[in-house]
Amino acid sequence: MPNWTKKFGYGDFIHLEHRNCNACMMKGDKLFRVVEDNCYKAETRIQDMDSTGVDIQVLSTIPVLFNYWAKPEDGRETARFFNDHIANAVHKNPTRFIGLGTLPMQDVEMAVLEMERCINELGLLGIEIGTNINGLNLSEERFLPFFKRAEELGCPLFVHPWEMMGQQQMQKYWLPWLVGMPAETSRAICSLIFSGVFEKFPQLRFAFAHGGGSFPATIGRIGHGFEVRPDLVAIDNNIHPEKYVHHFWIDSLVHDAKALNYIVDIMGEDFICLGSDYPFPLGEHRPGELIEQMNFNEQLKQKLLFKNALAWMGNKIKMPFNH
Repeated sequence: MPNWTKKFGYGDFIHLEHRNCNACMMKGDKLFRVVEDNCYKAETRIQDMDSTGVDIQVLSTIPVLFNYWAKPEDGRETARFFNDHIANAVHKNPTRFIGLGTLPMQDVEMAVLEMERCINELGLLGIEIGTNINGLNLSEERFLPFFKRAEELGCPLFVHPWEMMGQQQMQKYWLPWLVGMPAETSRAICSLIFSGVFEKFPQLRFAFAHGGGSFPATIGRIGHGFEVRPDLVAIDNNIHPEKYVHHFWIDSLVHDAKALNYIVDIMGEDFICLGSDYPFPLGEHRPGELIEQMNFNEQLKQKLLFKNALAWMGNKIKMPFNH
């Protein structure tokens, strides 16, 4: 990974330094996170996959590497680096990996060009974006051309929380990750619903991380707010938010059997994809273990373990194994 802070002369771009740890992710000159080589070596990942029963893994960039805050041309350079890296891992291991790209979303024209390169040249299957772009909701009008082109390309979008609202006010107890992330994901979903983005681009396939965050648990409150204060909520889209519950996918990573039963009931058994958050502590060490332990029939388990994810990707992947 290049040291872009030195190259560009500004900012806290992440770079790797190999010290006593396996690899230190440095944010400028400060340690951000210690990672192991399963974050960047395909062969190590495949060993982990084999040991935990994972046939195929979808690769996406760690959100801290989005670099939306950078100058657009610099953000595009870093995005191209990560996209080339993921594409290379997929091309070398086509039966084990599927790749998602990242984009310089701070400049929509550049983002569209890089998305086209990801899909048409690199062979990536979709794109990962953040829940907000430098504090702006995904509902902002400036992002509409991006969503339009993504729909035209048949490019699914995976939305992951980052730069959580209120983060600076709740640093203690890891609250940004425990409280901020779920709220941030609901923020993105509600913004897309109330702005009419789902209505404008009905064929665009969205998926949201971490069980959809706090959205499924607060759908009743959201719907009630729409009903009692349409003057504040329904100003851009007068369609009830519950209509969109089966319009997008969420992942299964909720760490609790009752919560998993709930999101399957609320969101629908066809719209929950296996989520692992591999290889980080908030993830599921053995991906799919909770699903396999549930009192679900085999058909539902297969939907949750892989079939729904394939549907989100447009059923473009042929499985190299039999189930």
